[in-house]
Amino acid sequence: MTSDTTQTDPVTTETGNLQELITNARFVLFDFDGPICRLFAGHTAEKVAGELVAWLERQGLRGLLTEEERVHPDPMVVLYAVNRRHPHSDLVAELEERFTQQELKAVTSAMPTAYADPLIRTWSAVGSRLAVATNNSPRTVSDYLGVRGLAGCFAPHIYGRTPELDLLKPHPHCLNRALNAMGAAPSAALMIGDAPTDLAAAEEAGVPFLGYARNEYKATQLRQAGARHVVPSLLPVLRVLRDQV
Repeated sequence: MTSDTTQTDPVTTETGNLQELITNARFVLFDFDGPICRLFAGHTAEKVAGELVAWLERQGLRGLLTEEERVHPDPMVVLYAVNRRHPHSDLVAELEERFTQQELKAVTSAMPTAYADPLIRTWSAVGSRLAVATNNSPRTVSDYLGVRGLAGCFAPHIYGRTPELDLLKPHPHCLNRALNAMGAAPSAALMIGDAPTDLAAAEEAGVPFLGYARNEYKATQLRQAGARHVVPSLLPVLRVLRDQV
């Protein structure tokens, strides 16, 4: 029979890991769609992707997409595909603006991630500097944060999609912009994201990473990508933070 003193409680271990991450984080970078809200909870991403494809077809540009790309449920796949074939073109700019307009419409039906609002307010109240580093439009992020009364926790540090689509995550561009603007050393920051692209960008920028996974599928994706710390809820993060106040 193994002594209790030689066993490791996984809950205690994970709490200790969170405490270390949070204690060291004076700057916190949030991905937007996932850790802060589900942007397309009521205005589905699949519908948006379909509308972008339909617009391309009306322009006589159906051939720009493969069959797989035409039916893919992620609108970013459509945007990336067109950008690969016509980089920095007026077509890409128009498609990106149409996507942004769909994101802005989705703000009204977006679902806040559980415990995200109090976590953001608490982290801001204890003096940490917060930023959003996302592939979504910064206009969308600003609108959502304004609706939730959270804009002051981040202002002016919202770093989102730019016309340079090659610089979207997994490229670390938006993270580096945030770090530079806040005068933050990467080791003093923490990135909270829900996708392997967030992890890859954080690793490239030298920023510690905490994965948020609202379901087992996302958790598996993050762990397979190499994420060491993944939580199914932001509640334990909030608890650890409050315990330190």
